[in-house]
Amino acid sequence: MDKENKIIVFENRKIRRLWHDGEWYFSVVDIIVALTASSNPRNYWNMLKKMEAEHGIELSTFCVQLKLEAPDRKLRETDCANTESLFRIIQSIPSKKAEPFKRWLAKVGYERIREIENPELAQERMKELYKKKGYSGDWIEKRVRGIAVRQELTDEWKQRGMTKSLAFAILTNEISEATFGKTVEEYRHFKGLERENLRDHMDNLEIIFTMPKKIEYFLGPKNFVF
Repeated sequence: MDKENKIIVFENRKIRRLWHDGEWYFSVVDIIVALTASSNPRNYWNMLKKMEAEHGIELSTFCVQLKLEAPDRKLRETDCANTESLFRIIQSIPSKKAEPFKRWLAKVGYERIREIENPELAQERMKELYKKKGYSGDWIEKRVRGIAVRQELTDEWKQRGMTKSLAFAILTNEISEATFGKTVEEYRHFKGLERENLRDHMDNLEIIFTMPKKIEYFLGPKNFVF
């Protein structure tokens, strides 16, 4: 899933999420920040669990540990909860934003269900997000096509036996070096980027260069397997 789909915004607060076991799971500490503006959400979460435990309620049982990208770009185990569990956790958080957040959360879940039933809705939502960021219609169409080509490429890799993310990264770097003469990280540094999505900072020509007319150009013969 595209990285853009792993972050959602509630009242200008970014909330990390991950599609897991057929549904969205959200970072609990991110939600605490969104609801309380706490400067130390992890401590707030620990104190909240301790307080509720005194009343026989174990909030940790509503969570699962999933790896989400931290500010240092490393994947770290994070307490996450699905929509149903979050409704229970929010009951323990005194905040005027609780009710608006519940309505927002229900809307997020409903939109995802509709997108699963009709994938074109997800594509239209993505286009609208890029439009709000100021990208031109021509650029957006190329970006959407680039995402489709990338998905086609990774699907082909999987069919040929590639499963590990490290191998995906190695092949992606090979493509980047063949196209631009730089690895992904080198090209990111060249553009002065830190955590931003590299493809979102490519111009029309750069996006076109990452979209081969034939996937086999980067794969070799169809009978080749990893």
